[in-house]
Amino acid sequence: MNAADIMTTRVITVLPDTSVREVARILHANRISAVPVADAEGRILGMLSEGDLVRRARSGPDGGGSWWLTLLANRKALPGGAAAPGRLTAGDVMTREVVRVREDTPLEEVATLLERHHIKRVPVERDGRLAGIVSRANLIHGLAARRGGAAPATGDAGIRAAILDALAQAAVSTHLLNVVVSDATAYLWGAVESASEHQAVRAAAETVPGVKRVSDHLFILASRLTGRVSGD
Repeated sequence: MNAADIMTTRVITVLPDTSVREVARILHANRISAVPVADAEGRILGMLSEGDLVRRARSGPDGGGSWWLTLLANRKALPGGAAAPGRLTAGDVMTREVVRVREDTPLEEVATLLERHHIKRVPVERDGRLAGIVSRANLIHGLAARRGGAAPATGDAGIRAAILDALAQAAVSTHLLNVVVSDATAYLWGAVESASEHQAVRAAAETVPGVKRVSDHLFILASRLTGRVSGD
């Protein structure tokens, strides 16, 4: 099974000359936390995430994290005299070194790249152009499909180990998570960083053979901090 078998093909992108204010609106409206930056022919030029925006904010004259909220509030200027966000473009702020894969990249290699580079998603190229994106949730679904009719894990301890293994295979961090299994019900506790990570954790629990029910008590860190839902 390869990247082409599991990737999301409907990908929201922005052009390098898209204003940062418009990028912020797109991220917020679509509940995602990053977009590929591509040219008119679909060639990937970079990735732009909330993290890039936050880092830009911290490097500004005020050194604070209010820039992101300023963008969403659609104000004209930034505290401390920083450049107005309308003057910045996706090309100014994006991460230019983009980890990418081809459609024929095996799932194991995709998982290794996500873990090695500590990233949540990877764009997929076809003939040098964007063809899709593979997220950790996509990866978990693919690995689960490949397991097919695997025998259910034995006992609650075995189910818990299988869930944690599925998360590890998809490079999902568990340092803020706790998985408890009782009577084949998987209880998910703790925090995740984004809606896509939330989806990945749920997918890991739901696709493990032997799980009868998932009781989800996770919360998204960004939504607690900013009062909104974050996503990938």
